[in-house]
Amino acid sequence: MANIGVLIDGGAEGIKETHLGVVTAARRTCGGNLFALLLQTDALAGKAALEAYGVRKVVAVTASTPEFAARPELQAAALAAAVQNFEMAGLLGLASPRGRDLLARVAAILDAPLVQDCLNVNPDDGTVTKSHFSGRTTATLRLTGRPWVCSLRPNSVEPAPAPAAATLETFQAPFTDSARIRVKAVKAGGSGSADLTEANIIITGGRAIGSADNFQVLRECAAELGAAVGASRAAVDAGYASHGIQVGQTGKTVSPKLYIACGVSGAVQHFAGMKTSKVIVAINNDKDAPIFGKSNYGILGDMFEVVPALTEVLRKRRQQE
Repeated sequence: MANIGVLIDGGAEGIKETHLGVVTAARRTCGGNLFALLLQTDALAGKAALEAYGVRKVVAVTASTPEFAARPELQAAALAAAVQNFEMAGLLGLASPRGRDLLARVAAILDAPLVQDCLNVNPDDGTVTKSHFSGRTTATLRLTGRPWVCSLRPNSVEPAPAPAAATLETFQAPFTDSARIRVKAVKAGGSGSADLTEANIIITGGRAIGSADNFQVLRECAAELGAAVGASRAAVDAGYASHGIQVGQTGKTVSPKLYIACGVSGAVQHFAGMKTSKVIVAINNDKDAPIFGKSNYGILGDMFEVVPALTEVLRKRRQQE
């Protein structure tokens, strides 16, 4: 039976629900042992969370280099060494910006086949499901090399507990720093909201938002929902929002449990970036807007009336709890 590894890179946030979705995807068809490779995550807390989802071995990956936590090339080298040490047939991770970076580096070091942003994976036969042509086609790809490396789209698989006893160990990568790079400081960008690609709920504004200041209406609602705020390309092109929160074919691809489109027309380019959302709610005052034909629920009305009313209801409910 093959050993399958799952990269868990939680950082200060710990293990996210999206990581547990990746573990679930790997576990469902894994006929071998499921390993979790932890980077920058508390090992004991990680073990407690991961063994509830079927992980058999939790491995804290480290190195003696002081700057290990700040340098992705060292982390990738350590992960590649761990994959070889534990004789893993494959390594699966989250298709977050950091996950994509690390997994691509690992694949390059191991000269392994790599597929990013998969919708599903079957570790036993090395097949993955991936969307192509802006979601118009879904293909099943077979990875013939071993080990293989792939990343799974956040929220594409719902986490499902499956308790199992796990062991914990530390793997120290057998390499020394070449000292060719020195990290002076690390400054994390703060968006003030949850990351779009990993958010369970997203509320997005379109061209009808009218101005950058009007996004405050969405931010207030997002604060009550625990949501991330997105924008359509039209809103970004108009200068109302930054490209960093753009959803669509030329922006980010998201798969939240709930997607609320406010003043979004629903062009095919935008739909390509959020069509895998579990539930889509459209708020628009144009009854002919294409978004209504692609949503589960639609509200025909002015977003500047509907969204504040929703925010107020959510705020009152929170205060009563």
